[in-house]
Amino acid sequence: MDSPKAGDDPYLRVDDLRVRFDTADGVVRAVDGVSFAVPRGRTLGIVGESGSGKSATALAVLGLHDPRRGTVTGTISVGGRQLVGLAEDRVRRLRGRDVAMIFQDPLSALHPYYSVGRQIAEAYRVHHPRTGRRAARTRAVDMLDRVGIPQPARRYDQYPHEFSGGMRQRAMIAMALVNDPALVIADEPTTALDVTVQAQILDLLADLQAEFRTAIVLITHDLGVVAQVADDVLVMYAGRVVEQGSMPQVLRRPQHPYTWGLLSSVPSLHGDPDADLVPIPGNPPSLIDPPPGCAFHPRCRYAGDRSRTVVPALGPAGAAGHLVACHLPAGDRAALSHQAVPGAGVSR
Repeated sequence: MDSPKAGDDPYLRVDDLRVRFDTADGVVRAVDGVSFAVPRGRTLGIVGESGSGKSATALAVLGLHDPRRGTVTGTISVGGRQLVGLAEDRVRRLRGRDVAMIFQDPLSALHPYYSVGRQIAEAYRVHHPRTGRRAARTRAVDMLDRVGIPQPARRYDQYPHEFSGGMRQRAMIAMALVNDPALVIADEPTTALDVTVQAQILDLLADLQAEFRTAIVLITHDLGVVAQVADDVLVMYAGRVVEQGSMPQVLRRPQHPYTWGLLSSVPSLHGDPDADLVPIPGNPPSLIDPPPGCAFHPRCRYAGDRSRTVVPALGPAGAAGHLVACHLPAGDRAALSHQAVPGAGVSR
């Protein structure tokens, strides 16, 4: 199919998303004013450490946050339909049909008492209630075959524990795509897999995206994965976006000290193979009581007085579409980027 044009309307649009959870210790500001858009046929990689708000953002798009525990505000538009505030039964009809999710741990996401094929078939019948069991089985077997599972008709009747880790992840992809959703959210889909299987899964997602022109949101902490498959990148820290742009802009010409830290803590194909990796000092902040000003300032070697008192706004970083939330002047960021990340990051 044709690749998306630059002028395509985004299939997913998120504006000023805020997710709050009520706890005994206070209000957790899990997502704090996040905005982004994803057209069909493109992949957005959302990266950051644990607790940065990546998964909370994904669950909000799917309408999976418990309203009894917190609140979701802002705008989430999927295919032109506003999801925030939509009745649960209407969100449920969209979930799986228009937007689907590939979970991080398929062994816990798949039901252990039902065969893999039956679970895929039932996911299809939920949105096609007039489809008979035989037709649903045929559809499930076809999807198992399309995701590269050998002998799909036999595997249909097997249980999750009889599948390898890579095959379970393929089965999760089959379940996510069985209703041909236009948007797929993949939450750390390759974390527990070895590098060979990981590469196969990423190639599979790319092939299926090319076939169905799916919009993909990839949640991960692995910058190598992002460099391999993402078109655009969103870097999150403490529930906020700190850098945003195309994959080459963010990973090859990063502008935020947190992004420099992420890139410096992973091996580079273009850097010195004997150079030590440089971890980011300190720990992510509490989302109940974040630091004043820039949330990253306690861990940032470049923080000045303003960073300790004023929250930086997300603004242009130079190139069109490249945004950064940092108080450092643009000229300083450009010079420091090359010092902090020799070789300017990860490459496909």
